[in-house]
Amino acid sequence: MAKLNANYDKLAQGYLFPEIGRRAKAFAAAHPDKKILRMGIGDTTEALPPTVVKYMHERVELLAHRETYTGYGDTSLGEDALREAVAADYARRGAAVNADEVFISDGAKPDTGNIQGIFSDDAIVAVQDPAYPVYVDTNVVAGRGGAYNAERQAYERLVYMPCNEHNGFFPALPQGKVDVIYLCSPNNPTGSVATKAQLEQFIGYARANRAVILFDAAYRDYIRDSSLPRSIFELEGARQCAIEFYSLSKGAGFTGVRLGWTVIPKTLTLEDGESGKAHRLWTRRQNTYFNGASNVVQSGALGALSETGRRECQVIIDYYMQNAALIRATLTDLGIKCFGGDNAPYVWLKTPNGMKSWDFFDKLLTEANVVGTPGSGFGPSGEGYFRLSSFGHRENIEAALASIKQNLRL
Repeated sequence: MAKLNANYDKLAQGYLFPEIGRRAKAFAAAHPDKKILRMGIGDTTEALPPTVVKYMHERVELLAHRETYTGYGDTSLGEDALREAVAADYARRGAAVNADEVFISDGAKPDTGNIQGIFSDDAIVAVQDPAYPVYVDTNVVAGRGGAYNAERQAYERLVYMPCNEHNGFFPALPQGKVDVIYLCSPNNPTGSVATKAQLEQFIGYARANRAVILFDAAYRDYIRDSSLPRSIFELEGARQCAIEFYSLSKGAGFTGVRLGWTVIPKTLTLEDGESGKAHRLWTRRQNTYFNGASNVVQSGALGALSETGRRECQVIIDYYMQNAALIRATLTDLGIKCFGGDNAPYVWLKTPNGMKSWDFFDKLLTEANVVGTPGSGFGPSGEGYFRLSSFGHRENIEAALASIKQNLRL
């Protein structure tokens, strides 16, 4: 008899963002006269950069003719030209990455979930808390989470690294030995950015314990402070202990277009494998499970990484960061304590009067008709906090903030 994966039943609740959508939809059905103003899910809204569109159009035209049509690529790992462009992009940032260490995919979210498949079933996993839900949920489904403790709002086998106001929303090193460490910088949801000194501590820990750091750099392009690292590979020793993920979703507006990459250095060494084995395992995994990213989209990514494309992407990033500054300034004027929004597109606020995160979600929706993201959906340390996204048309951001100022009873 076929049986289902019982680990799915251990997931404590529905995935965060569909639950937000469900509540917003229910409110809209009950109040058809109200316009819902969305500042929740981090979905981009501005048009693709012209150079990206140009490169994609040119590739589509090639596919329209028998003489220039291409099907499956030579590899599932990405087209050579794009992998080389990614390596060159890292070099511009002072990070040493070889083209054959770059794995092109359809986004950082699936990669950060799928990567745990190359690690042992009994690996001890540490996550920043709060954290992007995919880190936790995919390991629970894989059987590494253990039972859910409702009182702690945490899984018993996962190691939570609390991030709060007292530590600047960057965690201390794990107590004892762990095997896999998820770090995200700039962080989703808190908007905090790790310093070089902070990452050096984790690199030292990982090398001493033969652990691996899974470094999510999906929001690297939003960092304004030039002293802050955009890649963990800017730091010495990272090539021996880290894997990095990146996505063009927020850097070039590819949320629906879908393209990202994972960098696994051939020098990465784990506890029970020689140097290069993790790279070989992920190569095998991708060739087995994945047929490669869309060739049209890969051409668009080449456009985004071109000199002109990078300038055009920066214009859009600046636009979203202006939204973030506006959000933070408005909330601060209302007496709401805020974090982030200066080197990241998210503003992380402390819920007024000690409200629970979901209670504030309902209050914000009911009174101001604004949708945000409850902090508790990102982990136990997110309780009492709330995330607002700067992704949106300026006029919609302004309308949402005006409604908050006028209607939210604090």
